[in-house]
Amino acid sequence: MQRCCSSTGRSVISKRWFSSSSNDKIVASVLFERLPVIVPKIDPIVYAFQEFSFRWRQQYRREYPESFLKKSDTRGKGDYQIDYKPAPRISEADKSNDQRSLQRALDRRLYLLVHGTTHGSGKPVWHFPEKVYESEENLRKCAESALESFIGDLSHTYFVGNAPMGHMVIQPTEDKKIPSIKRFFFKSQVIAVNKFDIRKCDDFVWVTKDELLEYFPEQAEFLNKMIIS
Repeated sequence: MQRCCSSTGRSVISKRWFSSSSNDKIVASVLFERLPVIVPKIDPIVYAFQEFSFRWRQQYRREYPESFLKKSDTRGKGDYQIDYKPAPRISEADKSNDQRSLQRALDRRLYLLVHGTTHGSGKPVWHFPEKVYESEENLRKCAESALESFIGDLSHTYFVGNAPMGHMVIQPTEDKKIPSIKRFFFKSQVIAVNKFDIRKCDDFVWVTKDELLEYFPEQAEFLNKMIIS
């Protein structure tokens, strides 16, 4: 009896999760993210604090005699030499401002936007990879299907969690007959690859958070809170 009640409770919760009016459309959108490839520059405030902490600890460190410190100089040195040259922070894609390349803004997060028709838009617009929820097992599966339709293979992606990271409701502005859209956002990240074969769209860009907000001025406040970078 207890097991039966538990199953019924889960069924009720599942129905409440997708409860909406018959005219509402549920859409799963994917925030496809490329993490920073190189370590970002240290903030001046952080650097100043680290310098202060180092000098503060130095006054309590044991002071070794010079004879002990110079012992390393008397050791035999090999005939090998390592030439180390750090990779440049500014890539060729940065110089040409190639927003279709993943080789730009290496010290910042990039997000995928695609251009084309989507649900609720009568003309091509910039949007996230998304799909209307139909018969999928859950919204997470719907989000995976949405991303897969644009990049093909999901072997170089990682979906962060099963629950959406945020949601928003878009109400029709002019035509009241158009149903409202409940858009749920799922986060996915690029894994061990620097290029994707993006398809089923007119164009695509990889943009930083600041650039992304310029594409969606009406939802900029919501996206700024949802995306933590």
